[in-house]
Amino acid sequence: MNLSGVRQINEEVEKEALFLHDLLAEIRRAVVGQDTLVERVLIGLLGDGHVLLEGVPGLAKTLLVKSLAQAIQARFSRVQFTPDLLPADLIGTQIYNPRTNEFSVHRGPVFANLVLADEVNRAPAKVQSALLEAMQERQVTIGGSTFPLESLFLVLATQNPIEQEGTYPLPEAQIDRFMLKVIVDYPPRDEERLIIERMTGEDAPTLTPVIDPATILRAREIVRRIYVDDKVKEYVLDLVAATRNPPSGDLAALRQLVAYGASPRAGIYLISAARANAFIRGRGYVTPDDVKQLAPDVLRHRVIVSYEAEAEEITSADVVRRILDNVEVP
Repeated sequence: MNLSGVRQINEEVEKEALFLHDLLAEIRRAVVGQDTLVERVLIGLLGDGHVLLEGVPGLAKTLLVKSLAQAIQARFSRVQFTPDLLPADLIGTQIYNPRTNEFSVHRGPVFANLVLADEVNRAPAKVQSALLEAMQERQVTIGGSTFPLESLFLVLATQNPIEQEGTYPLPEAQIDRFMLKVIVDYPPRDEERLIIERMTGEDAPTLTPVIDPATILRAREIVRRIYVDDKVKEYVLDLVAATRNPPSGDLAALRQLVAYGASPRAGIYLISAARANAFIRGRGYVTPDDVKQLAPDVLRHRVIVSYEAEAEEITSADVVRRILDNVEVP
């Protein structure tokens, strides 16, 4: 893309991204603080990538997803994942009608724009596998027939820390389908005071739609055209490659700490997330800082550490941090 093309897409982004101000203002009426969480969910929405939110209960994860659905006038469904949940409870099933002697399809809650998979790691693997086709192919199969999902379809899953009782580790194939894994922490004291005042007041905030799903789909088309320089693409490839086969030098020690590195989806999602991040900031081009800023959320759940790393209490986040500190930025 030449310089004039970059200027053109930059002007388009500046114009089309104006709706974000109203959207954020409406969400802020319900959600106090959690700026990083809100921004990462918007990046997933604009970058067309599912988001996994991890944190203890009570940190506004569910409230944020519900508020986002209300603000964009989207069809919203919430599925509470439990140990006895069945795949049919998620995607739907066939129901026999004795009068007509025929089967009809009952569509499950996955047929929505925003699907909140609440406490997703409390359900066993067979339920997790029901999400795989929906998350990747944007379709589900019921009774031998395939049904496409909505054009605007996003899974936002919340997860309790794995140390809590009654949790199952998510299959690697499913984890890889999440663009971002966001760690949600406790709010600072001043924000928590505001939360108490707002949620214990006489009137709970009610949100009104400020945009519609068509606005998000149009924004996604522009996000896909945001310019990414070849040097930035090479930087992304260097980061992903370092998770699989760390180069010699300061990163050589990681070879004993990483069992499995990131898949090619990591590079794809890192570019998509960086583009969405640039869009939020009103830019028509991606900078290396966009990549570096989002790399922890894109890579942390794709790097599987070895037994040696676990023995030394080194996490995948520690490995990603070392890579970011040592891979040269263009």
